[in-house]
Amino acid sequence: MRQFPESFDQTRPATPVRRLGALLYDFMITVALWMLIGAIAVAFNQGESTDVEKPALLQSVLLILTYLFFAFFWTRNGQTLGLQAWRLRVQTPEGAALSWWQALLRYISAMLSWGTLGLGYLWMFIDRDGLSLHDRLSGTCVVELPKKDRKKKD
Repeated sequence: MRQFPESFDQTRPATPVRRLGALLYDFMITVALWMLIGAIAVAFNQGESTDVEKPALLQSVLLILTYLFFAFFWTRNGQTLGLQAWRLRVQTPEGAALSWWQALLRYISAMLSWGTLGLGYLWMFIDRDGLSLHDRLSGTCVVELPKKDRKKKD
């Protein structure tokens, strides 16, 4: 697994407010992705109504492509666009990039966290390390990255 350059001295656990901000950014991107996939599905269906099997197929495609979207960024540099905007990163507790297996566990358990009306997210308020339930189940954590030094030009 690839180690990230920042050490534990340079990062700290992400606060719930920052995590929520990143979550909202990523949610908007996800909705846009779903709308694009839906438009493609309608185009393939030539605008006609669908039978019972096609909505299940579309939902499966949406779930799989959403997983691939998140897993690609989590395994590559640990940051989706929302995480980048809030200077957060998903990583292992040792500071390494996630494996595809960890990304799958995180994705599925995050869906369960939402499916229980957000209880998996509220878990971070009682967890001793401030981890959500899907962090615990997937062996991952979300950290806040240090601000980059901006050197003044003379």
